[in-house]
Amino acid sequence: DVQLQAFGGGSVQAGGSLRLSCAGTGFTSDDYKIGWFRQAPGREREGVSCISARDKSTAYEDSVKGRFTISNDNANNTVYLLMHSLKPEDTAVYYCARAPNVCSGYDGIYDYWGQGTLVTVSS
Repeated sequence: DVQLQAFGGGSVQAGGSLRLSCAGTGFTSDDYKIGWFRQAPGREREGVSCISARDKSTAYEDSVKGRFTISNDNANNTVYLLMHSLKPEDTAVYYCARAPNVCSGYDGIYDYWGQGTLVTVSS
């Protein structure tokens, strides 16, 4: 089975940066997508970014465009989310997940999820 492990969260001040990592095992091909989602207290989970492992195409939620960068290292089955200019509203538990076919902000198409990693941004 596919397993994902997300790590790299922490506490930073507004304007700071963090890099999240999502390490995967059990992939049988490179034709999959990895998405990052986040869930803030009292809010629904939302899609943040997604990358295609094979062609490296990417997608971003509007509020993170220009601040977050998703990338992948296929040799190590790891996807990164580099977050700059962090804002207090970015505070959330961040999850990575795999989708077999397409990137989407709809979490229902993702079949494997990592545990969350908490990002806290103070003002």
